[in-house]
Amino acid sequence: MKRVAGIIILLLTGILLAGCGKGEYKDGIESLNNGKYEEAVTHLNKAVEEEYNIGDALRGIGIAKWELQDYKGAVEAFRQALDNGAKETSALYNLMGACMLKLEDPESAVSYYEKGIAVGDGAGEVTKEMRFNIIAAYEKLEDWENAKAKLAEYTEEYPDDEQAAKEAEFLETR
Repeated sequence: MKRVAGIIILLLTGILLAGCGKGEYKDGIESLNNGKYEEAVTHLNKAVEEEYNIGDALRGIGIAKWELQDYKGAVEAFRQALDNGAKETSALYNLMGACMLKLEDPESAVSYYEKGIAVGDGAGEVTKEMRFNIIAAYEKLEDWENAKAKLAEYTEEYPDDEQAAKEAEFLETR
């Protein structure tokens, strides 16, 4: 979850490339980019009401709510974004998984991380982060066997990851 800021930047870029036009949507994205998250939610909700770029507006609402630490609201906005035509991306599923970890629902987090990996569009860092976060989710579930198995896969792919070495030490005690 340490690279969430980079993922948010990727999603914002995607939103911006999707097109700006209507005032509320444009103002919402501008507010989002300027760190005015409550203002962004207000504008983007109005864009949704106006039925303008609904999927991307909802994704923007999700990002703003993530930044406001409203993880339940964020994941709901992301789900609605997908239901309304937002593109399925690894970055989006990574944020959804991160929300579920914050909400103490590691089982759902694993599901979102797996979906994100399956999408296959993730830059190496996004996929790497999701694969590591799956390990953390299994640890929260106290499912030590799956955590160890996922860690073995992870360290095979990323043998120089120091954080993974620390996780391996931790899991040896389980």
